[in-house]
Amino acid sequence: MAKTLTHIGKRGQARMVDVSEKAATERVAIAEGRVVMSAKTLELVLAGNAKKGDVLGAARIAGIMAAKRTSELIPLCHPLALSKVEMDITPEKKLPGLVVRATCKLKGQTGVEMEALTAVAVACLTIYDMVKAAERGMRIEGIHLIEKRGGKSGVYRAKGG
Repeated sequence: MAKTLTHIGKRGQARMVDVSEKAATERVAIAEGRVVMSAKTLELVLAGNAKKGDVLGAARIAGIMAAKRTSELIPLCHPLALSKVEMDITPEKKLPGLVVRATCKLKGQTGVEMEALTAVAVACLTIYDMVKAAERGMRIEGIHLIEKRGGKSGVYRAKGG
């Protein structure tokens, strides 16, 4: 079943969706992505020896800040009063690299998927920026929504997630 695009008006113009009639419910979104790097670069990050400082700490703060400013970055996103933004950055030696996960939460009239995705993207970019002097060939991969809960559409979980 095809869904109607809510950000497009009847004449094809972009518009911000009116959520004023929606019930305020608890909404949660979890997104994830990866920064793939060499084992040597991963060791550098984990040892805390990057020239620019604490890579993981900076990436966590950047992700939180990005989630809070999503409406300034993504056209037509509603500004939201987030009640929680949690960043989890886990080393994965098999990649090798880092798995970045964001959880965003609020009680409101619209979802927080874009906030979680933006948090992951900016945290990954921050990791890249902080260690690019050691390795320019790092890759940012697989940014996607893992789960969302709340609102009229209920629960979504990515396959395999």
